[in-house]
Amino acid sequence: MLKNKNTINMKSEPLMYLPNVNSLMKISLGLIFFTMISTILVYAETSFDVPYTATGLNVIGIESDNESMSLIFSVDVTDLDSKLSVVLDRSFFDSVNNRITIDFIILADGEYALFEETEINSLSRTLNITVPSGTDELEIIGTILDDSFPIILVDTIETSYFKTAADKAAADKAAADKAAADKAAADKAAADKAAADKAAADKAAADKAAQTQCGPGTILQNDSCVLDERCGPGTSLEDGVCVLDSVPVTSSSSGSSKDLIMGVTIAFVIAGVIGIILALVARANRNKN
Repeated sequence: MLKNKNTINMKSEPLMYLPNVNSLMKISLGLIFFTMISTILVYAETSFDVPYTATGLNVIGIESDNESMSLIFSVDVTDLDSKLSVVLDRSFFDSVNNRITIDFIILADGEYALFEETEINSLSRTLNITVPSGTDELEIIGTILDDSFPIILVDTIETSYFKTAADKAAADKAAADKAAADKAAADKAAADKAAADKAAADKAAADKAAQTQCGPGTILQNDSCVLDERCGPGTSLEDGVCVLDSVPVTSSSSGSSKDLIMGVTIAFVIAGVIGIILALVARANRNKN
């Protein structure tokens, strides 16, 4: 019995250390997610660009062939005289033999095509290819091809156009900003000049007023202060001074005396008349009694 118990314990002990299904699924999903993110970041950060200029044709797409070490362009030729100029980055596509640069092989729908290598340096090689009418596929064959990153076609005409448009927009904005700044500066200069002119005019007027202001007893005539010869009512100018006019004094004592005597006489007459009337009234009363 003890032996069976030990056997069961020995069989159950390894099962205790095995991870469950949920843990395995979480680990697997984490690894898959990490791999996807890493791949996206790598491809997002790195690519091989193939700048090209097409004349009389349209470049539809590009793909690589590791077996033939070639780049294959899908084209649509629209003119009889068609040209394709491509710049090949030597870091991912080249044609060398024992470290010696050799010519590429170029086929147009499987037939040899005419081309000219117009520029070569340590970084890139530029090919100018004559594309026959009716060509659908143009293949450039080399000896080295690294297609570990996406290969992207870059139309230099469109890029140049958009760059030119962006440069023009930036130049227009800079010109507009400069025009606005110049106008603001001109307006400020005009306002400052107007303020300075007004200040100068006010100062000139004040200076002129100060120069033409005359003191007491003088007036301004012909921009000069002269003696004021005008005198007020009842005065006249004598020796440059306004004095009172001389008025003959007449005696009115006689007229005043006559008026006084006449007034006194009238008063006495009135008093006498009143006295007589009162006496007559008194007498009449006594006679009645």
